[in-house]
Amino acid sequence: MNEENTVKIHKWLLPFAALYGTGVRLRNRLFDWEILSSENFPVPVISVGNITVGGTGKTPHTEYLIHLLSPKYKIAILSRGYKRKTKGFRIADDRSTSIEIGDEPFQMKRKFPNVVVAVDANRRRGINKLLELYPDIEVILLDDAFQHRYVTPSTSILLTDFNRLIYEDKLLPAGRLREPISGKNRASIVIVTKCPKGIKPIDFRIITKHLQLFPYQRLYFSTFAYGEIIPLFNGPERTLDSLSCHHNVLIVSGIASPETFEQKIKATCTHARSIAFGDHHNFTAKDIAYIKTISEKENEAPVIIVTEKDAARLIHQKDIDERLRKSIYYLPLKVQFLQGQGIEFDHHIFDTVMKNSRNYIPRTTEK
Repeated sequence: MNEENTVKIHKWLLPFAALYGTGVRLRNRLFDWEILSSENFPVPVISVGNITVGGTGKTPHTEYLIHLLSPKYKIAILSRGYKRKTKGFRIADDRSTSIEIGDEPFQMKRKFPNVVVAVDANRRRGINKLLELYPDIEVILLDDAFQHRYVTPSTSILLTDFNRLIYEDKLLPAGRLREPISGKNRASIVIVTKCPKGIKPIDFRIITKHLQLFPYQRLYFSTFAYGEIIPLFNGPERTLDSLSCHHNVLIVSGIASPETFEQKIKATCTHARSIAFGDHHNFTAKDIAYIKTISEKENEAPVIIVTEKDAARLIHQKDIDERLRKSIYYLPLKVQFLQGQGIEFDHHIFDTVMKNSRNYIPRTTEK
């Protein structure tokens, strides 16, 4: 399993990782001993996060929860708004940009315009502000908040990438772990994300064994299902299959782990080339000029395919000329659970929300 995705560890940095781990363990102990306080809230709070640096699929899994819960409940999403240019608490509206609220919150607000989306690096303050402004909120989803221990969630979902499982990794800076693997014990749910659809039963058993979860924790496996490409601006409608013989497909990404995204497109567009920028890359006029130069090297009109997150940053980019606008598409994705686990996961989330709601009355057995 995962022979082609060997986890790279910088062994010469392990002494620094040990020092880093000491500091993180001390911080966690202070919360465990209640020297640092964590606040409970009167509504269900569901946290989605990880203990690694890099993409594990937090936004798609948060969007899965939005799809699941929004038909029945008034929900709000709270994110820190990573790399935004603003500070403090901010509510997203139809005029917000990714620069103001961050690309993930912008993407969610764009896809779910009727859902309350807010950003605040201080999650405790952000939740209190949300409940003050929207007293009818019934569920709050915290995006990327596993390490934010000043909030006690009703349930905490920990994600780990199939291609870089937490038990194969090391602490920063030698590896990508933000905290020791023992941090997984705080999770109510662990999801192994980005699994190949052809994953073998033995892989499920090996991963389950190595994660060493407790009886109170539930383990799920998920994968990404991609939709059809969508014009970001005013390009003609297309499908990936229609590009199978197209010789000028350019894949552009600015995410932590673009491999799955690139593989999906190259499986159909065998001639596709790719450009990968850093995670959360803010595209500049120079980047746009570079993309245009590369895409125009072939005689055929270009088709440029980006991720949903990159689309959130590019949609307000003023340096894209009209010709290039007609060439840019994004590839949407959604989460699918493997082994038929989706129904069980959904029931568990609904049960958690019900039992942590304001008006929940536990059933009693009459004698």
